[in-house]
Amino acid sequence: MNASSESGKVETLRWDGDSLELIDQRLLPSRVEYLPCSDAAQVARAIANMVVRGAPAIGCAAAFGIALEAARCASLPRPEFDRRLDAAFSALAASRPTAVNLFWALERMQRRLAGAAGQSSAEITAALAAEAEAVFAEDKATNLAIGRAGAVLVPDGCRIMTHCNAGALATAGHGTALGVIRSARDQGKRISVIANETRPFLQGARLTAWEMVQEAIPVTLITDNMAGYMMQQGKVDLVIVGADRIAANGDTANKIGTYTLAVLASRHRIPFYVAAPLSSIDLVTADGASIAIEERSADEVTGYGGMRWAPVGVSVANPAFDVTPAALVTGLITERGVVQAPDEAKIRALFPG
Repeated sequence: MNASSESGKVETLRWDGDSLELIDQRLLPSRVEYLPCSDAAQVARAIANMVVRGAPAIGCAAAFGIALEAARCASLPRPEFDRRLDAAFSALAASRPTAVNLFWALERMQRRLAGAAGQSSAEITAALAAEAEAVFAEDKATNLAIGRAGAVLVPDGCRIMTHCNAGALATAGHGTALGVIRSARDQGKRISVIANETRPFLQGARLTAWEMVQEAIPVTLITDNMAGYMMQQGKVDLVIVGADRIAANGDTANKIGTYTLAVLASRHRIPFYVAAPLSSIDLVTADGASIAIEERSADEVTGYGGMRWAPVGVSVANPAFDVTPAALVTGLITERGVVQAPDEAKIRALFPG
């Protein structure tokens, strides 16, 4: 089983029932290498170190991490088996704080574990592996549904700006924001992409541009501070981004720089859409002010790839995400359709019962 785009050109996770391989996104586009993981600790390190990133992909990886740990410990005495699983859940939960899909997937795995109470370690291991595979398969189907829903919003000849990477590399396959782009292309629409480089980790330059080149979708790479100019010159028709966490009122946490893009889009009257699965919606968090924002290492800002360009001793701020208020979001594209002008009532209506 693997994660790939609909055309099979981008594989993100490889799972064969006994081991997990993650495409090392730190090395793209220079090298395509896979990092093998055999237990939860290795998966947690891969998430924390950005081997795998993107909220849905993180959730899938975490689910497989629990399955790996169960398989690794299945022969241990039951008290030790239970202790190791508890530690695995804790390690994975601590790997990244902002992406809600991580916690959603772990809670789902915990429910499956609770449902297997009284069963043998071997039976629990099989149940957890089946649940992780279901998380993976459902995410792929969800992304295809998001793509179909969002493609309706994309006119022929559309020039779409996106930020960070919300493609196959960020999900179980196809992608959210890039999934909309892929689906519009598959419908025969002539589209082109403007990819913001996305400082400081360059997910747009390294990952989104790479995915679009793999798919032969026309893409133009720009630095983040060129976005306003491109809009001012009338070269952007639509903005579509992904999300790492959406609060109950529609406030959206996404890669740092997304809020700036939303403000610019509003100023230039360009539709600004967020494409995300329901698993990225956090109904417990009332608004964006309550979303924890991850602060990452200063090394990501002072240089890249072994090169340092900032002076030693300079202070650095490196928030990995920012929050876009719901008022700046034209619509939310989900597997259950498009929610225009999202607010709490409309978002809660997506979760009947």
